[in-house]
Amino acid sequence: MKKLIAALLSAALILSAAAGCGSFTGKSGGTAASQTNSGETKSTSVNIYLENEIPTLNQFAASDNIAFNVLNNISEGLYRLDMNNEPQPAMAKDCKISDDKLTYTFTLRDGLKFSNGDAITSKTFKDTWIKQMAADTPNNYAFIMTDYIVNAQEYSEKKATADQIGIETPDDKTLVVKLKAPTPYFLSLTTFVPYYAVDMSFFDGQGKDYAVGKDNLVYSGPYMISQYDAAAGVELVKNPNYWDAANVKVDTVSIKIIKEQSTALNLYKAGQLSRVQLASTDVPAYKDNKEFKTHSIFRTNFIQFNTTAEGTKNLNIRKALSLAIDNDTLMSTILNNGSEAANGVVPKAMSSGVAGKTFGSMQGTLKSYDAAKAKEYWAKGVAELGGKAPQLTLVLDDNTENKDVGTYLQSQFRSVLGIDVKLDSKTKEARRDLMKAGTYQMGLNAWGADYNDPMTYLQIWTENKNAFRGNFKDTDAANDYAKLIQSAHGEKDNAKRADLLVQAEKSLITDNAVVAPLYYMGSAYLIKSNVSNLIEPNSGILELKYVTVQ
Repeated sequence: MKKLIAALLSAALILSAAAGCGSFTGKSGGTAASQTNSGETKSTSVNIYLENEIPTLNQFAASDNIAFNVLNNISEGLYRLDMNNEPQPAMAKDCKISDDKLTYTFTLRDGLKFSNGDAITSKTFKDTWIKQMAADTPNNYAFIMTDYIVNAQEYSEKKATADQIGIETPDDKTLVVKLKAPTPYFLSLTTFVPYYAVDMSFFDGQGKDYAVGKDNLVYSGPYMISQYDAAAGVELVKNPNYWDAANVKVDTVSIKIIKEQSTALNLYKAGQLSRVQLASTDVPAYKDNKEFKTHSIFRTNFIQFNTTAEGTKNLNIRKALSLAIDNDTLMSTILNNGSEAANGVVPKAMSSGVAGKTFGSMQGTLKSYDAAKAKEYWAKGVAELGGKAPQLTLVLDDNTENKDVGTYLQSQFRSVLGIDVKLDSKTKEARRDLMKAGTYQMGLNAWGADYNDPMTYLQIWTENKNAFRGNFKDTDAANDYAKLIQSAHGEKDNAKRADLLVQAEKSLITDNAVVAPLYYMGSAYLIKSNVSNLIEPNSGILELKYVTVQ
């Protein structure tokens, strides 16, 4: 769902309730299905915004919440999260699970079709999933299937054929999926974008042009795209071919790209928006306002260290930088927006799989601010580097929150370690490309849960196809970490599995300082009373299907 899955800022969301075309109209609200003087019914619309440009709408290339926030509403899978964050039948009308929990038999609804009229069948899902399993799939999400489905990993490694994968389609409406081990969150996995249906004949026909524009996509979700500009945003309209179109209450959705929160707040105050994300500096002025709300999601922001770059390849240097950061002060004086200081990469409230225990209750202390210890590690690291302190640069996205966080980190490093860290602010896509290429030392990054299990976080540092995850590979420490993750995947005892994951997180953060956790994402916002049922699940991926405008 997540999941989820990388420099992933939580999408900042703004809604506008306005009758008509779904653009910024200057009106403060509208009435759903209201009547004009002539008796005609007005359409309803909402406006939302994302804080960064849309990197891609190719499902096989998308890997961040900006893209997922759009894809989740123009596409669909077998199940979809409801307003309580629980997976509910979507394109599948039901699922039967075998007694041994290894076989899932999905039955599709009647008459499913894409926006171009092509039928959606069990084979559609099988073909999409097989494409997603390929080792060279650009979104690096092959593992979201190969870790679970019988022979999927072997297929990805070219050791098995597609026919040997544990997916069967006995007829157009039946999809049988065979798992390697019981996976209690498998239905939740099917609510996540990489599991959605893609019209593969259309995909193949488009070639390199797939998803470059609105006419280079077909749609299976509640909405379709009517306008698309990756830098400016998208306009959505209801999809008449969607199986549940009658229950989609808002006719049009405008998704703008607005990087500055002050711009959004001005629109809200002018009556043009009905929801606005608040910058930390604005929270004190609005926290007593009846329109003020806070919300938290399963999304962790952290520093990703490049473990092979000059300076940060030294373990003691990484440990020093990590311990020099006072996360509590970052929360209380810089963000002040409902976020929480992070102890690890896995959010505290996430399920451990053990009855009555959250993962946070099992973590112990993984990272805490310790200026004296930070100085000690720094001195050791500098000595190991020949006595010369490294020149360090932190790369980050060019939006308000990241720039505020980067400035705070810069001051902390100067205050505690006496060093001047350069800040390199870039567009989200440019920063991601830099990190993938490995030409960085430290990067501000984030990860949102794809499903409610610690594996959605800890797995990703074993997927090192490029340098984005810090090049944590091909060392004894990295191999030991990967073995813990592999053992957890195969462990059927939930308590033993949880313990393996606790060990893995300690290895990642405390022992090897591959990342420095900063905060669990929260948001403070203002919202007008005429917008209801805007669902932002723990994954931070927006659900527009349920929104209503009064």
